[in-house]
Amino acid sequence: MNLKILKSSWQQALSYRPDISDIPIALRGIGIVVLFGKVFYDSYLAMAILSPLAFFWFFYQKKVLKERTRRLLGIQFKDAIASVLTNLKAGYSVENAFKEATKDIELLYGKKSLICNHLHRILKGLKNNIPLEKLLYNFGVESGNKDILEFAVVFAAAKRSGGNLTDIISRTISVISRKIEVEKEIEVLVSSKRMEARIMKGVPFFIIFYISLTSKGFFAPLYHNLFGIILMTICMIAYLAAYLLSEKIINIVV
Repeated sequence: MNLKILKSSWQQALSYRPDISDIPIALRGIGIVVLFGKVFYDSYLAMAILSPLAFFWFFYQKKVLKERTRRLLGIQFKDAIASVLTNLKAGYSVENAFKEATKDIELLYGKKSLICNHLHRILKGLKNNIPLEKLLYNFGVESGNKDILEFAVVFAAAKRSGGNLTDIISRTISVISRKIEVEKEIEVLVSSKRMEARIMKGVPFFIIFYISLTSKGFFAPLYHNLFGIILMTICMIAYLAAYLLSEKIINIVV
């Protein structure tokens, strides 16, 4: 793992708040440590030494899940502002347009969806007389989605200067839609390669386990001696580097 990932994982750890949904991810991380310790070193001590790998893997997976959530929220946001646009054209004020749009989105995605959680917070803010542009900006910052944040900034500027909000929202929907279409096209193109990458990640372990079962003692010279430890450590580092490289190749950010 490179220094950037190590630094990112450490920063996340300092500010992270555990959640019950993290248990499956943590258990998979522990399983990976046990697997690496067994395959590369055949040692319980090695498992203990490699335990930090579970820590870094955990936060890497959390980062991946966060990116997926960000993309999903972007799609849901596009539908939300499309509903807002429809309400604006029907004669609603922008604040009331968001209120009506929330009802539509609840029917489309459910009250417990990501976008509805944010929309409900916006409505609560409006009841407390917080300006809509500030609520949208906070939404953009918390979501980590650049499209939402950029929309909030442009929306605030347009509202202050008396710009055409209907035209701005229409253009925003067009831009986000094109971006989503590109992401879907990329997803289709790399889906087969992603499956191949997942298979290739498991092939080395399958080969080692197969040979270990069919030819007991074949890998014995590589365990519990200095030369074997050095060689297997090099192999493990090469595997981790290949894993990170494959993840970078197949996870294209638009």
